[in-house]
Amino acid sequence: MQPYRNVAGNSGVTAFEILRDGIRVRFADGRTYLYTYRESGRTHVEQMKQRARAGRGLSSYISQTHVPYADKTDRRHD
Repeated sequence: MQPYRNVAGNSGVTAFEILRDGIRVRFADGRTYLYTYRESGRTHVEQMKQRARAGRGLSSYISQTHVPYADKTDRRHD
């Protein structure tokens, strides 16, 4: 995963990984979510990829649009 630039300085996202048909997003609380074309929709995933690359607006987009995720990993207690 690569670090999220967090241009605004107040994002809950810390890292992301661009996949062929999805995106994996790690949040500050240690949880990592996988969003795929199949589960989340191509339009949402492409918007998320664009925001991830720009380092701005990814966390807000996810929370405001309630994008469904394909999988969740919780690493807070490892």
